[in-house]
Amino acid sequence: MPRGVVLADAAYGINTEFRDTLTELKLQYVVRVQSSLTVWEPGKQPLPAKSRGKMGRPPRLLQRTAEHQPVSVKQLATTLPSRAFKQISWREGTDHKLRSRFAAVRVRPAHRDYEKAEPHAEQWLLIEWPRNEPEPTKYWISTLSPNTPLKALVKIAKQRWIIERDYQELKQELGLGHFEGRNWRGFHHHATLCVAAYGFLIAERNRFSPSARAGHLGLVTAEPAPDFRPRGSPSPPGAS
Repeated sequence: MPRGVVLADAAYGINTEFRDTLTELKLQYVVRVQSSLTVWEPGKQPLPAKSRGKMGRPPRLLQRTAEHQPVSVKQLATTLPSRAFKQISWREGTDHKLRSRFAAVRVRPAHRDYEKAEPHAEQWLLIEWPRNEPEPTKYWISTLSPNTPLKALVKIAKQRWIIERDYQELKQELGLGHFEGRNWRGFHHHATLCVAAYGFLIAERNRFSPSARAGHLGLVTAEPAPDFRPRGSPSPPGAS
């Protein structure tokens, strides 16, 4: 199967080790992060290592100074000009299209980079700031390509709603949470069957238009054979 984009909530997204492991596995991601995550503003990065002294090994770790520090993503978001935020709609809701204001900038995560010899690679920082809110409400960072359009970035980030819905249906309708065994193989079999059943149901659901009315789905029912007789019905006159 082609590799998709990893999506995760802030409980996972804030974990630098988790994100670094995804990158090592060559998996792209769009993950929620908390407003306290620190990054280097666009065009900035930690200072290079100190110059070599007369004795000892040459310094290799990156530096910060009192004047050269990273900022939280919330601090960065509040300094962006209003023109940086664009109104984007990402899908149809129950009553209307879902839309909000978003901005995306290229930043470098700053988590403990003073312990590294090379700065973190640039990533997207996606910010959602609804028009009627006093401050931004959600933040994501992403390793998608630098030329990814803003609308595409938003639509992928918002697909976590689909995952939550699928997970809820798997648990409530197909018994994903009913496994009571104690080993991985048993759970793997149970989950595989649940996912296969869910895939079948989704395929059946997609056969019909969303506007189709209940009871009028256009199913074709085969006519019974001329000599068909329901079980338990009386024999016709003259039958032996």
